[in-house]
Amino acid sequence: MHVLYVHQNFPAQFGHIARHLVNKLGWRCSFVSETPGGIVEGIEKIQYKLGGGATKQNHFCTRTFENTVWHCHAVYNALVERPEIKPDLIVGHSGFGSTLFLRELYPETPIVNFFEYYYRSHDADSDMDFRRDLNWQVPEIKYLRSRCRNAMILLDLQNCQIGYTPTQFQKSRFPREYDDKIRTIFDGVDREVYHGYGESLRPPVSQRGPRTIAGQEIAADMRVVTYVSRGFESMRGFDIFMKAAKIICDRMPNVVFLVIGTDRIAYGGDEGYLGGKSFKQWVLDQDQYDLSRIRFVGRLPMDELGRTLASSDLHIYLTVPFVLSWSMMDAMSCGAAVLASDTSPVKEMIQDGQNGLLADFFSPEDFADKACRVLADPDAYRHLGQAAEKMVAERYSLEALLPQMLQLYDDALNIKTGLEAAHERGAVQAPRPRAKTAAPSIAKATGLKANDILTGKAPPKGWSPFRG
Repeated sequence: MHVLYVHQNFPAQFGHIARHLVNKLGWRCSFVSETPGGIVEGIEKIQYKLGGGATKQNHFCTRTFENTVWHCHAVYNALVERPEIKPDLIVGHSGFGSTLFLRELYPETPIVNFFEYYYRSHDADSDMDFRRDLNWQVPEIKYLRSRCRNAMILLDLQNCQIGYTPTQFQKSRFPREYDDKIRTIFDGVDREVYHGYGESLRPPVSQRGPRTIAGQEIAADMRVVTYVSRGFESMRGFDIFMKAAKIICDRMPNVVFLVIGTDRIAYGGDEGYLGGKSFKQWVLDQDQYDLSRIRFVGRLPMDELGRTLASSDLHIYLTVPFVLSWSMMDAMSCGAAVLASDTSPVKEMIQDGQNGLLADFFSPEDFADKACRVLADPDAYRHLGQAAEKMVAERYSLEALLPQMLQLYDDALNIKTGLEAAHERGAVQAPRPRAKTAAPSIAKATGLKANDILTGKAPPKGWSPFRG
């Protein structure tokens, strides 16, 4: 079986799945991205290069679509140069505009698209309207643009055989007429990286000595709070976190905060309101913060991030109604007691008082009150972190979700609706002809059960994973 993955970045949502398929099942996986080509853990990387993008001459509302079309064309051009690539299945990230033109090269090859978000304006759970507390006026043109930003997503929904999205909240954003075409399958947490280390990195308070966490020297009596965000921005509540951290610092002298991430804005339009400052600097200018205890440690390698989260007494996470961050699920997988915003994507994963705690997004005082209760006696709240780790291991880990992903791939291989007959370009560069009968299921063809596939048990002798 040859799966072709397409995403702007590598490894993104697909790398850990591709790695498993290559190393455990002996499949062939290729990965097209903007990152340099080469071989990574058996996955062939193919680089595509953009030839252009939206400019100020494009209408503001069409620029997202313009950019995605350039990505589509760049992916297409990269694969035109590789006529020997003949995938049995294509898996791509909709939103970057990656798989649409591949129907021209591979008309008979099923496509699975990953759908991350469908934009809605003036909605009760809209990311655009949620931060009214900032008193930032959203320009009318941005509401107009939100109605255009789904153009490529809708084309990808029409073009693919089947799609999936990570959470029920994210699925709820899409038009109801696509319910049957979109499944809910989480990305999968890599438990080899993100796990609780058997509580060894977070011993009971009475047994602690000095520790080094994320390069920071932590005294034996200090409590550790973590916050992780790809960028420090309003959509991830960085300002609310900082206000809560200040209150906690004022109340408890034995708390240190490790803030992990970069001084950038990944989502939203914060730049338009900050007068040239970063959102981090804009927040810091609003008040006095003890940066000897609120420590910005930058980005961390995955293994170090896992150890840091597994050392934390409390992890604080905030988000407006939007795509759920990997960092929250990683923290839960590491057994951290998570205190998170009481918003729709979070409530899908955290049951207040059972596997974490919820606080009012707009209330730094609520966050601080609940945080101080945990930090006063971290041992008494370990059951929250332990329940969170158990939930992720059983329901959201890569091991738990891989059978669902394989079933999704298997079902896509058997959906003929939307496939096209070979045409002029495809006749030269299309995949090997498919049998007219329905493709056998992966489990049936190998003679393995789902758990055998998961654990990498070898297929019967003589069976080939490659189609055609």
